[in-house]
Amino acid sequence: MRTATTVELSAGHAATEAVAFVVEAQRLGLDVCWVAEAWGTDAPSVIGYLAARTDRMLLGSGVIQIGTRSPVLVAQTAITLANLSGGRFLLGLGVSGPQVMEGLHGVAFARPLTRTRETVEIVRQVFEGGKISYSGKEIQIPRPGGEAVPMRLSTRPEHPIPIYLATLSPAMLSLTGQIADGWLGTSFVPEGADEAYFAHLDQGLAAAGRTRADIDICQGAEVAFAADEDELREMVAGRKMELAFSLGGMGSATTNFYNQAYSRQGWEEVAAAVRERWQAGDRPGAAALITDEMVLATTLIGTEAMVRARLAVWRDAGVDTVRLYPAGDTLDAKLATLGRAIELVREV
Repeated sequence: MRTATTVELSAGHAATEAVAFVVEAQRLGLDVCWVAEAWGTDAPSVIGYLAARTDRMLLGSGVIQIGTRSPVLVAQTAITLANLSGGRFLLGLGVSGPQVMEGLHGVAFARPLTRTRETVEIVRQVFEGGKISYSGKEIQIPRPGGEAVPMRLSTRPEHPIPIYLATLSPAMLSLTGQIADGWLGTSFVPEGADEAYFAHLDQGLAAAGRTRADIDICQGAEVAFAADEDELREMVAGRKMELAFSLGGMGSATTNFYNQAYSRQGWEEVAAAVRERWQAGDRPGAAALITDEMVLATTLIGTEAMVRARLAVWRDAGVDTVRLYPAGDTLDAKLATLGRAIELVREV
């Protein structure tokens, strides 16, 4: 398995510390660094800066939000970052959710499946270097009824640019299998992955005449090492509020893809109850419903032996790239956790 991590520059994430973390992560042998774009900094600006501070590590947008930029601008950005970094850029795309898209950007969230497919098709058309002409259900280039004619960019990609999709729903997973070079997943439980994720991904792969070998399965989880069972219990208890937020507070009042993902993996009743309490304002009550099993199943938290065994389970489930979110109160602590985790992945 390859190793990866994700950084995000927003409130509480100092830019200087994040850059120092990435530079040292490269020295530790990390393969890929994804840069998040939620409601903090944009991803491309950070990637450009990190590209100048690193020389071996792959850098990816994790993710550029589809709909916030035109598909051609997405392609321009990808070409620029790939050329400047010497071919070290991975284009990660995702539709986000209605709260961010409509509440923050003022962009309609309707028909995300169609918009994703059309965006990827246009981006690849731009990469090919010809004149850009597209007539889709959501996107038309040039705009019909005007005076414009098709154009081409004055620049071309000097290196291949893999496209990853961050998806969770069955329909989007199937689309990922059809058109993407990689899948950026989350809320991953290897024991339930075949039914919740891979059945849909494989359906798309088969429709395109492809197999799992044609796509990079990239999954992420927090990694933390406990010295003993007592410390492990404290770690697990401390993660329950964060998981309750994912199940109850992410997305809009009616659309929460994380909640749906946990529901498909055997926790439908708990996920529904957590969401109900969270939406009612009972945050502690929502967190109290999260079980130890839910935390341990979707993280890489445990004693060193437990984490090593869990990584083997992820490998056997079909994960190609493991995205590590190292725990730690300081930069040094996070790097120590990351360094040990990278060693364990190599051993596995």
